[in-house]
Amino acid sequence: MKTNLENNLEQILNLPVEAEIADVKEVEILEKRDDTKDQDFEIARENLHDIISQGKRALDELCDIANASQHPRAYEVVSTLIKTLSDANSNLMNIQKQKKELDQEEKKGPNKVTNNLFVGSTAELQKIINPRKEIDNG
Repeated sequence: MKTNLENNLEQILNLPVEAEIADVKEVEILEKRDDTKDQDFEIARENLHDIISQGKRALDELCDIANASQHPRAYEVVSTLIKTLSDANSNLMNIQKQKKELDQEEKKGPNKVTNNLFVGSTAELQKIINPRKEIDNG
C-alpha cells in the first residue's frame, strides 16, 4: 500500500503507476583472490627479461659501431648501455627478493604488538611497572 506522498510524487513526476519487478536470480559468490601481486611480479619480470635481451642485442651492435668508428662518444654510449644492463639485472634480482619478503610477511603476521591490554587495578599495574618500590616499602 502506497502512502499519499508516494502517490503525489508519482503524479508529479509522471511515473508509471506500477513498476515492473525483475525476476530475482541467484548469484554465486566467488572468493576474492588477490592475484595482483603475482601478476605484477610476472609482468615486471617479463619486462626486465625483454629489456635485458634487447639491450644485449643493442650492445653487440654498438660495440661493432664503436670498433669501426673508434670515436670516443661511441665508446661512452657502450659503457652507458653496459651500466644500464647491469642495473636491469640488479633490478631483476631485487624483485625476486622483494617478492620473497612479501610472501614471508603475509605468512608471518605482525612482528610487534603495539596495543597491550592490562586488566586490573592501577595499584596492581604500579606493582608490575615498579617492583622495586614494593621491595623498598616491604
